[in-house]
Amino acid sequence: MLPIRAVLFDMFDTLMLIERDHEFYVPAVQRMYRYLYKRGVDVPFERFEAAYSTERVQLYAEADLNWEEPHFNVRVSGTLKRLGYSYPTTSSVVSEATSEFCEEFMKYVRIDPHAETVLETLQRNYRLGIISNFAIPECVYKLLRVSGIDNFFEVVVVSGAVNKRKPSPEIFQTALQRLAISASETVFVGDTIDADIEGAKATGMRAVYIERRVQRDPETCPDQTIKSLADLPAALERCQASKV
Repeated sequence: MLPIRAVLFDMFDTLMLIERDHEFYVPAVQRMYRYLYKRGVDVPFERFEAAYSTERVQLYAEADLNWEEPHFNVRVSGTLKRLGYSYPTTSSVVSEATSEFCEEFMKYVRIDPHAETVLETLQRNYRLGIISNFAIPECVYKLLRVSGIDNFFEVVVVSGAVNKRKPSPEIFQTALQRLAISASETVFVGDTIDADIEGAKATGMRAVYIERRVQRDPETCPDQTIKSLADLPAALERCQASKV
């Protein structure tokens, strides 16, 4: 196995933590609704929320077949169509509604307290990148900027920008191609068994699992398991040593 040259990270609940048990959902939908109501979408919130939920479920039922991730604008446009309003995904109304959802969501996200120190340490020896499942890529980019860690990463691949999400091999391969590096030289760090660990291992990467919550037993075991991001540098050293 080749030496480790790159470390790629999952974003949410790995580098950045979503607080309060993902309670962002209702406030974010409400904020999006308030914006659209001001722009003439004259329906009660209950009807809007029901249309949004139906559109979201149907969209993912179709997208799940191929691990696709349509941009959030597709969801907003489809919701409005269900309510009798015709706005294409490229409409400024749709884009601004998506932005409103993002702004509310960001209130519930905080950077892991060890992230900056760990990234500074790793950057001395490895090339760094992110592969994130999220339907609003612009939100991921903004969170990285406002947290002050965007300059650590050579590549940031977000599912909503490439219409593929983990564990699809395509999203991992996109990051590898942009770095011009092989999977066998790369370690992926993530907090989910199926999307992160099994997805990365199936692509040929080594994988470090950060255990944030109880999940099912993995069919594919990670190379290392850590409890805290602070433990990652040592885990990478063990990971490398065990493959020499």
